[in-house]
Parts: sequence; structure tokens; C-alpha cells
Amino acid sequence: MPTILVVDDEINLRSLYASELQDQGYRVITAASGYEALRLLDAEPDLVILDIKLEHDNGLEFLRRMKEVRPSLAVILNSGFSTYKDDFTSWLADAYLVKSGNTSELLSKVRELLEARPVG
Repeated sequence: MPTILVVDDEINLRSLYASELQDQGYRVITAASGYEALRLLDAEPDLVILDIKLEHDNGLEFLRRMKEVRPSLAVILNSGFSTYKDDFTSWLADAYLVKSGNTSELLSKVRELLEARPVG
């Protein structure tokens, strides 16, 4: 069963995504900050859903750090702002989605990315 790390400082979205992903059969771990997410990389998630604008952290900085630790890690940037697409660091991610309470696009992208990579 693939493991997904959800990184978002908004508890309601973190809970929504975790619930929806668990309903799809994924193991989900969550983090409220970039620092917490880096510590959870030891749990070897197969995919990370990463908010860009975290309360005290810059998600793009943590994207760069995650890719240094695990270059092949699949990452979906998830932001309320489409303007970050122009930042070259965002190109390290496998996908860029604008946040929504409707999780169908997110779930579809998660499935697509996990099917394209070996789990583990």
C-alpha cells in the first residue's frame, strides 16, 4: 500500500486530504510544517502533497530539500495561488495543482503519479 505524506498548515485541508486518500486505500501521514515533513521522510513516503505557502515556511524551499534527500520522490505542489508556477523551483515537482475542496483532480493526479513509479 503506497504511503502519502500530506504537508499543509491548514488542519481542515490536511484532514480532508488524509480522509479522502485513506478512503482510496492509501496509508497517509501528515505534517503541518516543512520541518516536520523533512523528519517524516524517514517513513519513506511514495508521494508528497506539499502546500507552498505554509504558515512559517516556504514550501518551495522544502521541495528543494526533499529532492536533495530523495531525488526520485514524487511531489505534488498544492497551492491556493497559481503564481508560484513561474518560480523555477516549482519545476522540481511532478505536478502543480491549485487547492480545492473538490479532491477529484488531486486523487486523479495521485493515482497517475503512483502508477508511473514503483512503490517503495
